[in-house]
Amino acid sequence: MRSRSVLGGALALLAWLAIPAAAQQPDRWTMPIRTHTLDNGLTVVVSEDRSSPTVGVSVVYHVGMRLEPQDRTGFAHLFEHLMFQGTPTAPKGVFDRVIQGGGGMLNGSTRPDYTNYIETAPVSALKPILWLEADRMKTLDFSPANLKNQQDVVKEEIRVNVQNQPYGLFFVFDMNRLAFSKWANAHDGYGSFKDLEGATLADVEAFHRDYYGPNNAVIGIAGDISAEEAFALVEEYFGDIPARPTPDRPDVSEPLNTEGRREAQADALAQVPALAVGWKMPARGSADHAPMAVLSQLLAGGDASRLYQGLVKGREQLLNLDGGMGWPLGHAWDYDGPTLMTLFALYKPDVDPDAVLAAIDEEIARIVSEGVPEETLAAAKTKMLADYVNALEPFISRADELAKAQLLWGDAQTLNRVPEWVQAVTVADVQRVARTYLTEANRTVIDRVPAPMAAARGIAPPTAPAPAAAPTQD
Repeated sequence: MRSRSVLGGALALLAWLAIPAAAQQPDRWTMPIRTHTLDNGLTVVVSEDRSSPTVGVSVVYHVGMRLEPQDRTGFAHLFEHLMFQGTPTAPKGVFDRVIQGGGGMLNGSTRPDYTNYIETAPVSALKPILWLEADRMKTLDFSPANLKNQQDVVKEEIRVNVQNQPYGLFFVFDMNRLAFSKWANAHDGYGSFKDLEGATLADVEAFHRDYYGPNNAVIGIAGDISAEEAFALVEEYFGDIPARPTPDRPDVSEPLNTEGRREAQADALAQVPALAVGWKMPARGSADHAPMAVLSQLLAGGDASRLYQGLVKGREQLLNLDGGMGWPLGHAWDYDGPTLMTLFALYKPDVDPDAVLAAIDEEIARIVSEGVPEETLAAAKTKMLADYVNALEPFISRADELAKAQLLWGDAQTLNRVPEWVQAVTVADVQRVARTYLTEANRTVIDRVPAPMAAARGIAPPTAPAPAAAPTQD
């Protein structure tokens, strides 16, 4: 279902982009945002939109892969699954039946800096949704059966998405391992079988106690409800949940790399070679953040980007090109620690990977030395902001972005400021960040080739995954 007000907002934004700079501020579309914090520390962010009798809800907790325990890789993801296994009050299956039975939908995901739980449904379902979310914030059904079941489910995800999949997400978790130095940033957030099997009920209970309290969460609500109504409902259902001590966040900061890092891998399932290239990015909210986001759009933002046109269409070295800032576990505006701009591409078997890297360096060097035409920069900004506003159209997505912005930036109004930041980026800004961040010294490269090619290149053959028991069926 399309939201008329947000579609109108997208059209207003495009019109705004064409207005002279001096006239832009009064005419641009602004998302209504109201914020309230309960006595227990839970923050609520609401955006009223009466265009549809529906609502989106997102509960975001400030914990993700970066904060999971040492030797428990994949634990934050495992815990996300456990949140759907019921509570003593609402047993397993109630959450799904209540929301999906009324025509709604729900999901959850784990990212480096947060774990989010999202729902959308008719506005009449808002009270049950909030009741259910409050219920699992209080406690879960901590049972050996639930833990074993979800350990097996996550292991099966690893089999399907990593071990038995060509390329196996190497451009995410292997890239992090190689590019970053601190364990919090570098470890495999999907998890190892050994670490997942080592998780105990005591671990699970402690994780819920430490990170799933109201003072470590933000609720975003978008849709057919006023801020006052939403605040009152959240107070009714969450107000009596006591705040809980939360462990201090470790220092996860890292400087830019000063020497390039590179690795070659063999892949038993791949048919063509692939290349992943990553660079460490500026800190969130720094002066270089918005310019780097714009540069990412210029270089890798779709078929019109410099690298796609230069390496896929022009030189015909690559078969495809994906990537961007924060890709694929987020976007340019939703991180709270070190992140990468990552490129992932399949390249032709007769192409030298060093030739691909040289071509990428050439495109970056052109921007550093020549800049980009003003019309090219304007077009990239227009596409970037149109995509940005369109992504806020569904209420479920809008609620999620509101909650994440409040959690990570400390201010949900950040969503209304991003267009200003993007529009303010100049050609000189783009040149500066290209010169600073997209260097060979700050670059990490992984070349992953089919097993038959590996021997010819002197790359060790792929190792077989460790055997593990098949998952338990419900």
